[in-house]
Amino acid sequence: MPTPFRYTTPPPPKSATGRTAEVYAQLAEDFGIERATTFVVLSSAPELLAPAWALMRESLIAGEGSRTGKELAAFGVSAANRCPFCVDAHTMLLHATGDHALAEALARGETPADERHARVLAWGEATRTPGAPELTPLPFPRAHVPAYVGTALSFHFINRIVSALLTENLLPGNAQRFRAVRSLVGRSVAKTVRRRAAPGTSLALLDDPGPGPDWARGSTVGPAYAALRTATAAGAGLLDEADRTLVRETLQAWNGAHPPLAWDELPDRSRPGARLALLVALAPYRITDEDITAWRKPEHSDHCLVHLVAYGAFAAVDRIESALPFANYEATPPSRTVREQ
Repeated sequence: MPTPFRYTTPPPPKSATGRTAEVYAQLAEDFGIERATTFVVLSSAPELLAPAWALMRESLIAGEGSRTGKELAAFGVSAANRCPFCVDAHTMLLHATGDHALAEALARGETPADERHARVLAWGEATRTPGAPELTPLPFPRAHVPAYVGTALSFHFINRIVSALLTENLLPGNAQRFRAVRSLVGRSVAKTVRRRAAPGTSLALLDDPGPGPDWARGSTVGPAYAALRTATAAGAGLLDEADRTLVRETLQAWNGAHPPLAWDELPDRSRPGARLALLVALAPYRITDEDITAWRKPEHSDHCLVHLVAYGAFAAVDRIESALPFANYEATPPSRTVREQ
């Protein structure tokens, strides 16, 4: 049978125990999709699965602000990262919010007619690019920064996991290409999507993560972000010091652009770990079977591969987060912010 998993074989969800089983239970309750492949693919490393879920839950699902607005931000991030799987997913989730015309406008590649929606979408897209003019002023209230920024950073991480480790087909046969299917799937999770989840439930799955960065301090997004940062750092141990330095310095110099096909700075397969981590960070859609084979030796389990991919993904998240102009963030006047649903 075809599988959505490209390079790993995650444990069957039915066999899950402990924290993994708790994540799946929360997915069913708060996301409406019990075995979402975007999280099942991380289950070979439960210590990554829990904080990845927590960050998405506490920002997109339980965070302040309208679900429509946060879905628009996530759609913009996914479009900027060239992740068709996630673009399709957020189109269907916009159907779930009840914004059917908006969802279909985005599916046709159109700019939202509502200026407020268009500005949130543009903000999400711009988060990939340091210094982009669309990043200021905020198109949502300043009080909603933890939720919106957390959502954006969550999907900068998830997009890279998906592009590296899953196929592009969200539904079998790419059925999401059809409007009726998009609407039907959205309606099937509408009740869950439109219900406001209580903040903080996922934090019980984390191990003393700390308060998190200043932009999220005092929110449940902060500890979730801190926990994911800590968990992904473990993947650095799969690289030697020279490769870690190369990844760090390349990300520091990155301007948000997609690398050219003739990417001179990308190491060849004689340095497979650094090559794979950089591809995940900047162009995960260009990872090939040969890239995986060059790195994956007998001692490299699925657990190792998921950790290396997560390390590369969060290296990009860390660069993006460090470049956001938090000191200059001021909310736009209330009349121009995304309306609350």
